[in-house]
Amino acid sequence: MSYNIPTKRILKQLKDDLIGKDSHRGITLTYSWLANQFGHLALGFIPAFLLYQLFFIDEFKAALYVAIAWFIFETYNFLGPLLSKKESTSDVVFIPKKEAYTFKPKWGNVAFDTFTDVCFFASGAFLFALSINKGSDFVTNVILIALGLYLLFATRYWFVTKMYQFYARFPFQFRLSQWDFSLSKINKTKIDAFLTSTKDAGNHLLITGSLSKGKTSLGIGVLNELSIKHNTCLYVNAMKMYNYFFKDEGDILEAHEIWNWKSVQFLMIDDINPSKPIEDELITPPQFLSFVDTLHPINQKNREVLKTKNIIWVLGNDLAEHEECEWEKLLVDIGVQKENITTINL
Repeated sequence: MSYNIPTKRILKQLKDDLIGKDSHRGITLTYSWLANQFGHLALGFIPAFLLYQLFFIDEFKAALYVAIAWFIFETYNFLGPLLSKKESTSDVVFIPKKEAYTFKPKWGNVAFDTFTDVCFFASGAFLFALSINKGSDFVTNVILIALGLYLLFATRYWFVTKMYQFYARFPFQFRLSQWDFSLSKINKTKIDAFLTSTKDAGNHLLITGSLSKGKTSLGIGVLNELSIKHNTCLYVNAMKMYNYFFKDEGDILEAHEIWNWKSVQFLMIDDINPSKPIEDELITPPQFLSFVDTLHPINQKNREVLKTKNIIWVLGNDLAEHEECEWEKLLVDIGVQKENITTINL
């Protein structure tokens, strides 16, 4: 079940991106996306202008040629890296690897993104034609109206999607299809099942494994796919999470945030304990539970939130079977149903 960001909050984000001083407040994903699309408009407008001025090509034909050229380029750009994993040193030819993706790319989502880029290129090109013919060409007007209607829809979708991704607070941008570590068929089925979790399902995914096994990137990839589907997600490392447990109800949501760890549908807690070469666990299950309970016998509010939320737990060490059972027991003690707990060892 997805969450709808209020229109008022979307408009505030747009205002902040268009008026805010990025050198002072930093770059948001929404700002970057808008800047990228203005660049696409320019890359349609300027080549059409050059064809018209330097080669004396009719303004409509110049716009059409530029739009077709960008369509061909983006089609290649879309199909090349996705249909084949790049192995060649050539910048032109893609040579497929003899291996499949661990997780297939979301073809529809990527195609939608690519088509949106093409439409921005084409809009820039035909805006140039409009600037020359002053609206006297019927076909140019129809094309721009059609592109404008589509881009109104696409812009709202992608702008809001970038908000979901930005406020998930990922430490880096990563799609699940980019995860190229080895994974058993059983574990892949577990990941696919977690991706279909509904709000308040209370599904818990424990990811264990030693250093450089791709635990964090796997968790972020899963969370990112969920945020692209407009689910509220939040990435947080364990040290910050321990502080959150102790915050009062009214202090949790900062003014610049949309949601927090208590209100999101999907939560990822990273680096709960270290990996080799550090052999000892810095945080044991009993210690973690004491933080959940804010050092009191029981903090029922914190337990209830964790119990009903979909959570990815990244446990650093390559845990022995009895250690995995201890973390699973912790979740059962909190109130999680045993059938809602899944463990993956990378």
